[in-house]
Amino acid sequence: MIIVVGIGADGMSGLPPRSSNELRRATVVYGSPRQLGLLDDTVTAERRQWSKPFMGALQSIRDIDGDVHVVASGDPMLHGIGATLFRFFGSDEVTVIPHVSSVTLACARLGWAVQDTEVISLVNREPRNALRRGGQAVVLSRDRATPMALAVLLNNHGRGDSEFTVFEQLGGPSERRHDGTAREWADSHPLDVGDLNVIAVRYLPDERVWPLPDSLFTNDGQITKQSIRLATLGALAPRPGERLWDVGAGSGSISVEWARSWPGCTAVAFERDERRRMFIGSNAAAFGVSVDVRGTAPEAFDEVVLSDGGVDGVPLPAAIFIGGGVTQPGLLQACWDRLPAGGRLVANAVTVESEAVLVQWYSRVGGELRRFQHYRGEPLGEFTGWRPAMPVTQWAVTKQ
Repeated sequence: MIIVVGIGADGMSGLPPRSSNELRRATVVYGSPRQLGLLDDTVTAERRQWSKPFMGALQSIRDIDGDVHVVASGDPMLHGIGATLFRFFGSDEVTVIPHVSSVTLACARLGWAVQDTEVISLVNREPRNALRRGGQAVVLSRDRATPMALAVLLNNHGRGDSEFTVFEQLGGPSERRHDGTAREWADSHPLDVGDLNVIAVRYLPDERVWPLPDSLFTNDGQITKQSIRLATLGALAPRPGERLWDVGAGSGSISVEWARSWPGCTAVAFERDERRRMFIGSNAAAFGVSVDVRGTAPEAFDEVVLSDGGVDGVPLPAAIFIGGGVTQPGLLQACWDRLPAGGRLVANAVTVESEAVLVQWYSRVGGELRRFQHYRGEPLGEFTGWRPAMPVTQWAVTKQ
């Protein structure tokens, strides 16, 4: 049995009896140097630091007879090693004894309700993943440089007024708290912040909206407008943790909205125009979402597959959207070939030629064919008249 014991910055003195008793009866304890350093002399077990590669260390645990103990920070099931061990060994072989998490402690210090607070880990991710346009979050830092990097990003993206609190050594005898705004941290910040810190952010101004107005996207006019974007996302039907390939992405508006829809949703945007690829990157950064920007489709398809992990076990796209290039010979076939069974494909067309391609595919493999026509009220002399937008034909299909 593998017993995972959560421990706080206050070390053994802050553990309940069950946790401390488990560690004292242990014969082998795994953990990081910092976590192992929190154990006192009453823990007589052999202390083993996690080796690299990490999977090799997990394999070595299998060779140990009897119980193996693991010491982890706070709640091991909150962005911790607990879930990894459950996946690797199975629920029958792992027991977790959680401690109070740094998230709970931060919320307690601030008076925030935990259920109203987003938890964002930057331990293995870039600071841009913590950009938001409102709400509040506890951000788990990678090291002492994380607060400054996040503050600069927030300030550069118009969120300098965000309330910004950095906690060090939460729950321990050396706990410290620094209050300010993101702008103040970006301009001047304490130089002695420790590696063990979390950041509490209340994002200001609060501009959370869905769907996003077209005006918030950097673009050159090549953008799926808001009304059609809604219809397209409805057809794509994103689900938590899924991956989208956005082909002919333009400004990347579909990729951004997809990635904002559910936790863990990511997108790969394919765009041949270099300037528009810059727009996509800028828009993704502005909204703190994960969009992998690539070059021309379908040439760049194989490059993405290889970078995602090779031929076997490749995380294929759950959905593909084609917003441009439908008439390019072989493009739609290349998209279809890379779509797994059960995957969704949605393509929009505004020209007669591209519409004809979609009709041919609809006749061949089925799906749903729709046409959208939208009108806007605009001044007409002293009155108001309806001005039509270009009609959009949409083909949506689930691969059997």
